[in-house]
Amino acid sequence: MRSSRHPIISTSLRWESRRTSFCSDTRENGQGTVEAAFALPVLMIVLLFILQPGIVLYDRMVMQAAAAEGCRLLSTSTSSLGSMEEACEAFIRHRLGSVPQQDCFHVHEGTAGCSWDISFVGDERSQTVQVTIKNQLRPLPLLDAAAGLLGLTNEEGNLVVEVSAQSPVQPGWATDALAGRSPGELVGSWLE
Repeated sequence: MRSSRHPIISTSLRWESRRTSFCSDTRENGQGTVEAAFALPVLMIVLLFILQPGIVLYDRMVMQAAAAEGCRLLSTSTSSLGSMEEACEAFIRHRLGSVPQQDCFHVHEGTAGCSWDISFVGDERSQTVQVTIKNQLRPLPLLDAAAGLLGLTNEEGNLVVEVSAQSPVQPGWATDALAGRSPGELVGSWLE
């Protein structure tokens, strides 16, 4: 024979065991949510710290390649056609077109034009030619305040990236030769 207490006690014990297992599952799910709430902002900040140097590196690589090509063009230009600086600048701007016109890559000042600043030193009569390119880019959010506090930005709040390429007009073997500057003497020396 059973007493009347046993079914009630056994039912209440079963209910307690169900309730505690349900609560432990809820606590574990809540723990994952709390961990994700702490991890996501940290992950986003790390992502920003990776993206900004990547953007600056991409800009520098494109600018350096354009400056080097501008040096080659400037050193092979001829003054008989007039000033080649406009043609060199147009060529360099065409090469710089691969940089997106987003403020985080290149500040594009609306209808006023680009913020590219291109300068040339030398021509085909010089020993060397030099092309310098400057660019402004806006830092990504959160990093703009840090860059401003560190003094890395200009008065507009933009980062300034500058590259310079220098190249000799004549290759070393031509300038080292006795008749290196005179093509007629150079041809004559081959015949001897």
